[in-house]
Amino acid sequence: MIPFLHFGSLTIPTFGLSVACAMLLAYFVLRADLARRGIADAKSGEAETLVASPCLAGFIGAKLYHLLETPAEFFADPWHLLISPYGFAWFGGLLAGFATFAFVAWRLVKRSAVAGKSISFLTILDAGSPAAALGYGIGRIGCFLSGDGDYGIPTSLPWGMSFPNGLVPTTARVHPTPLYELAVACAIAWFLWRMSSNNKPAQIGKAAQKQLGNSGDVVPGQIFAMYLILTGAARFLVEFIRINPRSFLGMSNAQAAGAVSALVGLALYVMLGQRKVQPAV
Repeated sequence: MIPFLHFGSLTIPTFGLSVACAMLLAYFVLRADLARRGIADAKSGEAETLVASPCLAGFIGAKLYHLLETPAEFFADPWHLLISPYGFAWFGGLLAGFATFAFVAWRLVKRSAVAGKSISFLTILDAGSPAAALGYGIGRIGCFLSGDGDYGIPTSLPWGMSFPNGLVPTTARVHPTPLYELAVACAIAWFLWRMSSNNKPAQIGKAAQKQLGNSGDVVPGQIFAMYLILTGAARFLVEFIRINPRSFLGMSNAQAAGAVSALVGLALYVMLGQRKVQPAV
């Protein structure tokens, strides 16, 4: 395991380095998707804002959610826990990151409308879905390298691994669940990208109020709904072999959140699929 990289007196956590790489790759994917949809030019800077702002909010939300999960422990030593580089909750990051992304996307829709460019809010959520899936997977590389306790339960499978030098060490051979999540997240990102590859770019001008309107095309919002379904289902399933504590109906917090995500995504996908969208003119 490599929890830290040392360059003289400089120490870099591999988890933080992986998160930075995840943000960078997510930025390039989002920028490409915004450009191919006709939402924003690659040089516009919109992708930077749509990635940087949610990531910053996600860090804050993940830290606060983790601290508030155990308020007694937090209030016993608040300052040390606040500045600690450890202790982040996936669900808190998801809530804060998505809320911020939605706000930035809403501002982009408003600015585009003023400029005479019709863009669907749901289409921006669609564009952000492959990037979000890929970024999550790349971030899991940091969990694997640091051995931070995100591994699974003991296993006798040939690819089981031990983490004796991890931040949360174990000598038992366990499921390397971060690698599972990396593989699944990359597959989800590829599927979502391909799902929208045949859609037409967003139309420009007041007369074009409907995007992606041909029969057989994906309705705006359905790619985002599929993202919720697939990522929620993946997190729900992997939690069966994770060591996270159980709290809600025998499920971990992340597993419950994954189930809710999948159900909300399924409902949204079905609801959007029932819309009768006419061809754009």
